[in-house]
Amino acid sequence: MTCHPTRRIAAILLAGTLFHAQAAAAQDPAGPDAPPRDEFFWLGQMNKASLVINSQEGLLDPALAPDIAEALAGVIAAGDAPDGERPRTVISFEPLLIDAGGPQVTLLHAGRSSQDMHATFRAAMLRDKMLELADQLHATTTTMVDLAERHAGTIVPNYTNGVAAQPNSLGHYLLGHAAGLDRDAQRIREAYARIDRSAMGTTVLNGTSWPLNRQRMAEYLGFPALVENAYDASQISSMDHPVEVAGIVTSVALHSGNLVEDIMTQYAQTRPWMLLEEGGENTYVSSAMPQKRNPGLLNNTRSDASQAIALAMGPVLQTHNITPGMPDPKDVADNAAMVDAGIATLSRLDAVLQALVIDQDRALEELNSDWTASQEIADRLMRDHGLPFREGHHVASEIVTHARQNGIGPLDFPYAEAQRIYADAVAGTDAPADLPLTQEQFRQALDPAAIVAARATSGGPQPQEMTRMIGTARARLDDHAGWIAARRGHVDAALDRLDADFDGLTRD
Repeated sequence: MTCHPTRRIAAILLAGTLFHAQAAAAQDPAGPDAPPRDEFFWLGQMNKASLVINSQEGLLDPALAPDIAEALAGVIAAGDAPDGERPRTVISFEPLLIDAGGPQVTLLHAGRSSQDMHATFRAAMLRDKMLELADQLHATTTTMVDLAERHAGTIVPNYTNGVAAQPNSLGHYLLGHAAGLDRDAQRIREAYARIDRSAMGTTVLNGTSWPLNRQRMAEYLGFPALVENAYDASQISSMDHPVEVAGIVTSVALHSGNLVEDIMTQYAQTRPWMLLEEGGENTYVSSAMPQKRNPGLLNNTRSDASQAIALAMGPVLQTHNITPGMPDPKDVADNAAMVDAGIATLSRLDAVLQALVIDQDRALEELNSDWTASQEIADRLMRDHGLPFREGHHVASEIVTHARQNGIGPLDFPYAEAQRIYADAVAGTDAPADLPLTQEQFRQALDPAAIVAARATSGGPQPQEMTRMIGTARARLDDHAGWIAARRGHVDAALDRLDADFDGLTRD
């Protein structure tokens, strides 16, 4: 017997991430001591809601309700017991009900189908997983923003095309990455709203002749809205959900991998300015080369991100070229494993951020040993003295060329040589014949810290903008945390109302 490829990858992933599985268990929305909100749980809740609503609205003889309620409560209690049987489908749950209460319990099935019931519990379970992902995203982004605030004034090189490009604040750089994670948080909230809709009462694809109260059913199960079109409910939207979530998991993994790879490049340097604190899961000594400290945590985070992307491709490929409503992309375990992979990636990224050690002096030394500040010369010639940018850029480029040919760093470049290069570069133009920057201005233009502090662009690394953006980032984190709590609270309150109303049907 061959193993389903997606499940095989999921098994490898879950076997290797016990730490992350334990963390996820601690966030179980039902609580550590409550039964899991699995398929069995939601089938029980749907049957409770059907009994309460239909017996109150004339679709089921109220006199039968206590016996059916007692049978249903017995099945649920047996499933909740240690090693209890917890069937995961309608057709395997219903025989237990019949055994407990006789054929009359099937009156609950009026106007229902396994199609709408399965679509409903898949949505309910996926929204729970989305809140777990949202929790970890909030924790990791908070760590990133905290680190950005601590390093708001730390000046480091930033790179484009793998080459040192400009000086920047490390905090500004990290806020840029946090902005990417914030968009992932937005995507979670937007997707959650589309998932958080009830399919119950739509039966297979075009509804039923029974006048079911779909709105009350949705409210009891914690859904604020309905999937409006009965065909869409189990044939289209239930296939969309895992595909949309796959896109979010992919984005989370890509953002995580981008940052990890940027940090990884430091390990190729003989004198890096950013490394992981040694020891634990962070680094390990090479088995052959005593001098090597391999960044195991970075490797593992990148591997987690790659596995998350691999699992996220599953729903996309499974939904491709099938007719509407087919079960291929809907497997609950597969889709939960995909989200868990995103959670594992973010959890390890959080560990990376907490393990970073920044050598500020070495970062500044690297900036001052190269010409990452040279654009400022062109900017100042244009901004303060009206020289066209391209002419100023040519002046700066010629200074850099001469410096590199002669092994001169920015701190040691002779002002007189800058004057000569400027005069040669602008000869025959309308520009002033003499370099309009004083020696002090020329030196200041090459000072990385002065450049960062003097930035005037909205969203730049200058101190006042860093203070503003850190405040904005924290406000967004607070909003996100509030949204998570509100969503969980809404579902919990709905389920509590359902349980109270169901308990009112049972005999004392």
